[in-house]
Amino acid sequence: MSSGTPAPFRLPEGFIATTPPTAAKAPPRPGEARLRTLAAATLMPGFTGTRMPGWIADALAAGVGSVCIYGTNLASPAQLATLAAQLRAASPTVLLALDEEGGDVTRLHYLTGSNQPGNAVLGRIDDTAATEASAAAIAAELVALGFNLNLAPDADVNSTAANPVIGVRSFGADAALVARHTAAFTSGLQRAGVAACAKHFPGHGGTATDSHLALPTIAVDAHTLRTRELVPFAAAIAAGTASIMTSHIMVPVLDAENPATFSRAILQDLLRGELGFTGAVITDALDMAGASAITGIQAAAVRALAAGADLLCLGSETSAERYAGILGAIIDAVYAGDLQAARLRDAARRVAVLGAAYRPRAAGSPVPAAITAGAVPDAAAITAAFDVGPAARAWLADPAAPLLIQVDSEANPAVGHVPWGPASAGAAGTLKHADPSAKIALVGRGLDPDHRIWQIADGLRADARTLIVVECGWPRGGADLVTFGASRTVSRALVGLLAPGPAGMPGRDRDTL
Repeated sequence: MSSGTPAPFRLPEGFIATTPPTAAKAPPRPGEARLRTLAAATLMPGFTGTRMPGWIADALAAGVGSVCIYGTNLASPAQLATLAAQLRAASPTVLLALDEEGGDVTRLHYLTGSNQPGNAVLGRIDDTAATEASAAAIAAELVALGFNLNLAPDADVNSTAANPVIGVRSFGADAALVARHTAAFTSGLQRAGVAACAKHFPGHGGTATDSHLALPTIAVDAHTLRTRELVPFAAAIAAGTASIMTSHIMVPVLDAENPATFSRAILQDLLRGELGFTGAVITDALDMAGASAITGIQAAAVRALAAGADLLCLGSETSAERYAGILGAIIDAVYAGDLQAARLRDAARRVAVLGAAYRPRAAGSPVPAAITAGAVPDAAAITAAFDVGPAARAWLADPAAPLLIQVDSEANPAVGHVPWGPASAGAAGTLKHADPSAKIALVGRGLDPDHRIWQIADGLRADARTLIVVECGWPRGGADLVTFGASRTVSRALVGLLAPGPAGMPGRDRDTL
């Protein structure tokens, strides 16, 4: 490292400075401005960060159809209210959307866990009035913040216990039960002024692969599809659902070449033609591997529109560059003849109709009490929905002091990093310095045979500890007690059951294994 004043930089003798040529801007093509407006109307970007980016403000000004908020956009309730108000001020009519299923998948309560029990618990209770009331309560929160589109309910029939992405997001494994609760949830949202979106058409419940990570296949015959997968969607349509979301899955019995999101046979012939749906078709996020891992998201966007989708969910990490690339790809596809202008106009029209039907109330506007009144399940109703086996009943009857140990369990991408289980209620303990006579409940979720909870359980049983294993997800075999959900409300009910009184009060050690 030298010291002192550096010598001034001089150009070599004879050097002639030149300005690099600027690429000539291509003249606008005939009708391009109108096509840009139509294309923007079909897009639903997300964004990173907790403040409205400038490019989102520009997109809103240019007529983007929808903006979706994700859990990663939240820092606090006050911040969310400010962000929603900024977005709504930038576009008073835009479809402001999010995934608020209640239960494990929550965006409003991403930082704490949902205050609703969730679909699987509601299905176990099997009171459609309670399901409708739960949806209305969710809608009341959304309306107060300016949201007018909820990407819920999940209408999948969870027929595969090992399903890695649906599970407790489903109302159950019985098509008729799922159908009546899908209809009730839809009614609860829409009577309160929030558009519903039944998902994931034509049914993601029979898969064993997560479409966030790969392209699943549901290998069913036509009869099974129509008597199981399609039944809840038919019920949602009969209940007047404003929108339906596609799934990135292969359904060979309907289309052996194209995933549902890109299949005219599924979106046009089946959904529009056979089932008679006239609302808006919304794609699942196109940044998911099941949609765009092979082709890229720009091609996926064009394919989805061409197949019959109307509003394209672009994903949580949409950037200004990605948004501009998708917008340009749609316009180019029209000029190239890969996407009919009439199809683009139809998609934009359906999005506009949806927005007009669910105009947002002024921020802070309450939903009429007559709409939100109902019996949202209390702790007693929730615990009554648990599956409590003989070992768990014996454990509950044991007078020993309880110790609740939460074993870390990875959530699927749809859930994200939301607090769950006893830890979310401040009641998770640790084996360090624990009373050797304490009875232990090991709590996890997604308990596949290779989950480490089983090794921990074997070790404790070898030490003659009184023990049960609790599954906070969909039952996969082996657990002594199953809660069918892990929302904050369900977790508090679980703590109240396992450790009533001071032992289960918040404030205990929050460590997890």
